[in-house]
Amino acid sequence: MRITIHRPEELSTSLLRDWHGAMDQSPDYANPFLAPEFAAGVGRHRGGARVAVLHEGGEPVGFFAYERTTFGVGRAIGLGLSDCQGLVHRPGVTWDTEELLRACGLSVFEFDHLVEEQKPFGRYVTGTFASPVVDLKDGDDGSYAEWLRGAYPGLAKTTLKKERRLGRDLGEMRFVFDERDPRMLHTLMQWKSAQYRRTGRMDRFSRPWIVDLVDHLFQVREEHFTGVLSVVYAGDRPVAAHFGPRSRTVFAAWFTAYDPELRYYSPGLIMHLRMAEAAGRQGVRLMDLGRGDKEYKDWLKTRELRVGEGFATRPHPVAAAHRLWRRPVRGLRNTVLAHPTLREPADRLLKMVGTLRTSGGAGAPAR
Repeated sequence: MRITIHRPEELSTSLLRDWHGAMDQSPDYANPFLAPEFAAGVGRHRGGARVAVLHEGGEPVGFFAYERTTFGVGRAIGLGLSDCQGLVHRPGVTWDTEELLRACGLSVFEFDHLVEEQKPFGRYVTGTFASPVVDLKDGDDGSYAEWLRGAYPGLAKTTLKKERRLGRDLGEMRFVFDERDPRMLHTLMQWKSAQYRRTGRMDRFSRPWIVDLVDHLFQVREEHFTGVLSVVYAGDRPVAAHFGPRSRTVFAAWFTAYDPELRYYSPGLIMHLRMAEAAGRQGVRLMDLGRGDKEYKDWLKTRELRVGEGFATRPHPVAAAHRLWRRPVRGLRNTVLAHPTLREPADRLLKMVGTLRTSGGAGAPAR
C-alpha cells in the first residue's frame, strides 16, 4: 500500500470525489465530521492538519485526517470538537496501523470518538462509550404538533404547553431550520460562551480559531457537508439556536444555546425537537446527539452507537510519555462522568466556579 500526505484544504477535485465516494459506500462514514470539508475547515485554521491518502493498485482507497503537533504527537482532526472520527475507506480495505503512523510522521494518534467499525485501531481502544442517535422518519404533510405526538408522546403534552405559553408571552412561535443571517450565528456563540462560563466549563469560543472555524463552516454548502444554523423565534425575539453540520443523511447536533432569561420554557428541548422534525423533512435519516450523558439525550434517542477512545501508537519514547500524561487525566474524567454520585458534586463545583467568574467575585478573570 502506498500512502501520500496532503494538506486537507489543497486536495484535488479527483481526491475529493474519491473521498465522497468512500463516504457514500458505507453508512458508518456518512457523518459530516468525516467529510473532507470539515478537515479542510480545520486545516484553514490549524497549521498541523493533514490527510493521509491510502492507495491500492494506483487508486485512492482511504482517507485519514489528523493533526500533527509537537514531536510527532497526532490527534484526530478537530479533537475536542469532532463527534465522529475514523479512517474513511472503501469496503474491504484494511491497513497496518504502525505503518500508517510512520508514514504520517506520528508516534501516537489520540482519538475520542472513533467509529466502531475501525478494526485495525481496535487494540488501541481504551474504552467505548454510548453516542445517542435519533432515527428520523420520512417527513409528511402533517403539522409539527402531530409529528411530536407521534414521535414523542411522553414529551408532546409538556413541550407543546410550554411553546404555547412562550408564544402568548412573547409573540408567535416561528422556527427556521436553515437561517442564513450571520448575526444570529454570533448571537449563538455569545450565548454559548456565557453558558460555558456560567457552568465552569472551558469556553471554546474564547479561542479565536474556533470562532473562525465556525464562521467558515457556516458558509460551506456542499452535498456531503453543509453548515446549518437553526433558530427558534418568539415574535421577533430569538429564543434558542443551534449550529451543526449535516451530510445528505446525517445531521450532527453540535452547538446549542438559548436565551438564559427564557430557560423555564425549556428552549433547548424545543430546539432539538424542532430540528428533528425539520431534518426528517429534509431527507436526513439520523440525528447524531454526540457522546455524553444528558437527560435530554435519553428523552430523544431511539438507539445508541458506540464510539472509541484511546491512543494508537508505534514504539517510540514520545508515544510512551504521551500516554503516561494523558491516560490518567482521561481515566479520571471518565470515572467522574460514569458515576452520578461523583458527577453531580463535580457539576455543582463547576457551577460554583462559574458563578464566581460571571459575578466578578474572587477568582473571576481580569477583563
